[in-house]
Amino acid sequence: MTSKKWNQHGCVDSLLLLALILGGALFALHVLWFLRFVSRSTGTGGARRGRWYRW
Repeated sequence: MTSKKWNQHGCVDSLLLLALILGGALFALHVLWFLRFVSRSTGTGGARRGRWYRW
């Protein structure tokens, strides 16, 4: 019985880890896209953030 419980916990942990990795990758992609959009809108690589803060 203990081996089955350990196997189930290991499967759940691996699924949670995979979900965290996928979520982190998607979040990083969104952050990179957002930074690129901000730098493109300001035109100075994000040095002037006045326009962005007006939103």
